[in-house]
Amino acid sequence: MKILMVNKFLYPRGGSESYMLSLSEHLVKLGHEVEFFGMYDDANTVGNRVGLTTQNMDFHSTGLFRFLYPFKILYSLEAKKKIMQVIDAFKPDLVHMNNINFQLTPSIIDGVKKKGIPLVQTVHDYQMICPNHLLYNFEKNTPCEACVNHSKFACIRNKCIHGSLVKSILGVIEAHLYAWRKTYKKVDLFICPSRFLEGKLLGAKGYYQGKTKTIHNFINKEQFHAADRDTKPYIAFVGRLSKEKGIENLAGAATLLPEYTFAVAGSGPDEALLSGISNVKLEGFLTGDALTEFVGNAKLLILPSVCYENCPLSILEAHCMGVPVVTMNSGGMAELVQDGVNGSLVDLPTPEGIAQKLREIMENETYYQSLRENCKHEKDRIMSVETYAEQLIREYEALVAR
Repeated sequence: MKILMVNKFLYPRGGSESYMLSLSEHLVKLGHEVEFFGMYDDANTVGNRVGLTTQNMDFHSTGLFRFLYPFKILYSLEAKKKIMQVIDAFKPDLVHMNNINFQLTPSIIDGVKKKGIPLVQTVHDYQMICPNHLLYNFEKNTPCEACVNHSKFACIRNKCIHGSLVKSILGVIEAHLYAWRKTYKKVDLFICPSRFLEGKLLGAKGYYQGKTKTIHNFINKEQFHAADRDTKPYIAFVGRLSKEKGIENLAGAATLLPEYTFAVAGSGPDEALLSGISNVKLEGFLTGDALTEFVGNAKLLILPSVCYENCPLSILEAHCMGVPVVTMNSGGMAELVQDGVNGSLVDLPTPEGIAQKLREIMENETYYQSLRENCKHEKDRIMSVETYAEQLIREYEALVAR
């Protein structure tokens, strides 16, 4: 099968890029042919036979070209034209989109369907129903669904996109443009990493009915081993140090539990909220083996996100190494943790609620060991790229045959 993978960035940068590149590498190993379409960048590691990409858009640029960005991020005629040229040259059986907004825009959906090619999209965030992609109000530090089934103008009122009125206006225009054009109705299949996200899509628009499929994210399970690790007496946090990730609640819980050490791996704008707390140890930004060792040696992993996480890889990786997880009873997080089995779910998103759950586990060694033992069996249930690709290929083949 010939598959055209589409993503705005074509190099290892974030979650969607890692997903696309790892999946594509495995598809090639299985004998499929894969090419890529996205934005030009010196860091690109993949491409297509005709060397076509869209022009690079640097939103921090000071050149005159930046004045065209408001038009290009709404509907890119360049991206539409070039993806059609790539399709003509490659002749794929199917196109698989990932993150496309702003740099590519949903204009490429029009281009793909004009060529009559089946189209799949992995939905990495909530961008189709929320202009800021997070279902989160930054000003109030709470989840927000004001735009899901109503006008998107709450985004402008709250300046939901980077605190900018201009960016928020553009985000609302984009949302209304593609809702009016029913652009996403043209997509044949939406792969959802969580049942929570799938439910939000189905509740937002009728045309998603019959077009969604939940498949939890995969990880490289061979990278994570529980048996070789010595548990250290610290509670680990991994992620961006920002309010939507629950940093305020983490700081509050650490203050309420001075007898326990909290080790934090990450960086971000709200690091100062943690820097003055005596039992919080800031490890900085970790990757690769250092990050694996950090999580694998932890007593627990805490994921206190205020926003609705989709399918956090950190939970899957921790469970794969036998590390119980304490997280919020919301979003896709609640699908990955069984309360009292392989971790604990916090119903009250407050420092007190988190501290209570942590204390219940840390003060009861028998309970903790049962959680840890159950986590060791999670590895068989967590999706590998092999299993994930097997399910995905069945979906591909059904679309192509139809």
